[in-house]
Amino acid sequence: MSEQQPTLLPYADPAFVADPFPLYQQLREDGPVRRVVVAGGVDAWLVTRYEDGLAALSDSRLSSDVRDASDSRILRQLPETERDSMLSNMLRSDPPDHTRLRRLVSKAFTARRVAGMRPRIQAITDGLLDAVVPAGHADLVADFALPLPVTVISELLGVPVDERRDFQHWTDQMLRRGAEPPDPAVVNEAWQHMRAYLTGLIHAKRAHPGDDLLSGLVTARDAEQRLSEDELIAMVFLLLVAGYITTVNLIGTGIATLLAHPGQLDLLRSDPELLPGAIEEFLRYDGPVSPGIARFAREDMEIAGVAVPRGATVLIGSAVADRDPKRFPDPDRLDITRQDNAHLAFGHGIHYCLGAPLARLEGQIAIGTVLRRLPGLALATDPEGIRRRPGGLRGPESLPVTFTPGG
Repeated sequence: MSEQQPTLLPYADPAFVADPFPLYQQLREDGPVRRVVVAGGVDAWLVTRYEDGLAALSDSRLSSDVRDASDSRILRQLPETERDSMLSNMLRSDPPDHTRLRRLVSKAFTARRVAGMRPRIQAITDGLLDAVVPAGHADLVADFALPLPVTVISELLGVPVDERRDFQHWTDQMLRRGAEPPDPAVVNEAWQHMRAYLTGLIHAKRAHPGDDLLSGLVTARDAEQRLSEDELIAMVFLLLVAGYITTVNLIGTGIATLLAHPGQLDLLRSDPELLPGAIEEFLRYDGPVSPGIARFAREDMEIAGVAVPRGATVLIGSAVADRDPKRFPDPDRLDITRQDNAHLAFGHGIHYCLGAPLARLEGQIAIGTVLRRLPGLALATDPEGIRRRPGGLRGPESLPVTFTPGG
């Protein structure tokens, strides 16, 4: 096979950020693995098709640890003195460390325990909507889709209410994505603030443990010595961040997508029993991670017959593969009644998203309640005016809407 010329993913182009799927389709049609250039000039191998992506997500030759990347530009985005502590979490680890770390928190996210959180999530949802219903207008990201999962994960971990805005701000500084990579100096400063905050929170839980996940993790470290201090801090950071950012995008994108497809909106309003399937279709049609999930080749290898060198960054294109017509008939059509919707938005294999049951429940409650309580819901701007976040975490930055005001 001749040497591929890499395709630039143009994050600086508003048209691509708004709708990357035509380019994704072209890449998928060009071949199963295509070289692309992502933010910061990083060269990556993008897996474009569903069956190949599914296999790659379970391939032990592909590491989750960014320190296995040969492209130093990836690591330069992280402050050198803090790389080990920032990366000591289950998202960026492989077995046996990943197995040990995941086991410590998996009990908090079982389907049964998550189902028991439904009344509290519903109460938070209603409280947020109570604040906007009388006005007849809102930004459903800032006023609703953002504070809902932030409150849920904060309560699960035991983060005090008045401290949540700080960790949101630091997280935004560390994870801001665009055409250029984040400034390492800004990332370092935000991480130092976050590390100091989490260290203090851990000390407080150690002195006065409560009935929350963070207290349980502290106890596991102190009693069984299975978490180092760096691992404990990195774990809490991961749970805070992963516990809300992708769910914000799921809720915001789900509502925006329905408003752009009035026939599907009417169908869901008329039959709320379709809501669980609708959530799966939102995740497939325009998921919260784009173009996909990063892995790093441990050795020279082949993926779908394409040579991939050791140390290469491999992007398993969940957003690309989830519109593969060989797996999903008529993939560019939104269909909330779609059956057999085994998308890759939550990944696959040992790194399958631990918080998937919680994200699904929050999405169902949030979108279902919005449709029930906000009659006459409509965009307050032209659909093309909705700005999407560029880069790997995809979702609307704001979602201004109007609706019939109520009491």
